[in-house]
Amino acid sequence: MERRRVAIVVFDEVEVLDFASPFEVFSALRLDEATRRETASPYEVIVAGVRPGLVHCRGGLKVQPDTTIAELDPASLDTLLVPGGYGVRPLLQDAAFLAWLRRAAPQPRRLASVCTGSLLLAETGQLDGVRATTHWKSLDWMARDWPSVQVQRERHWVIDGRVASSAGISAGIDLALKLIEADFGEALARTTAAHMEFPWPESDARRLSEA
Repeated sequence: MERRRVAIVVFDEVEVLDFASPFEVFSALRLDEATRRETASPYEVIVAGVRPGLVHCRGGLKVQPDTTIAELDPASLDTLLVPGGYGVRPLLQDAAFLAWLRRAAPQPRRLASVCTGSLLLAETGQLDGVRATTHWKSLDWMARDWPSVQVQRERHWVIDGRVASSAGISAGIDLALKLIEADFGEALARTTAAHMEFPWPESDARRLSEA
């Protein structure tokens, strides 16, 4: 089986569930549930650090990435996923990272973001004219600073062509399940959700729009 490579970018102050929940969903998929223990997911999930060394996540969790973005071959990727968190703010001012993302983002088959990771996509022009969403607390920020984005305020996740985005933090689970559905069908996506004991996202309606 030729596995689809999914690279998830991580950086200091990344929100843990933003990257860990899509990692879990993609890794949990099996094409045959009966051989779950003996077989691998059809996705190969790679965690790529913005810089070498340990990543200090939001809340104090430390993660050792598999590689760095400098070592990635974006053209070899099926999906490039950018999570969010407080670490997005310094990256919005990081010229080297933004230059890398501008070069890398167009190359994979699919581009995805969770939470405020979508702001990094917007800053590099990947969401120009694209329907997208983000954490509910950042919807006004997205609309104000990136007016070319078609901000979807009432949607929990959005897939617009090759670009996918989701609301905050736990919404990455829903988004990853819907990407599995797009790739392998609803039945396998639902089986993955059941394995994780997670309710199937019947609707893309946003679950929370304000505190």
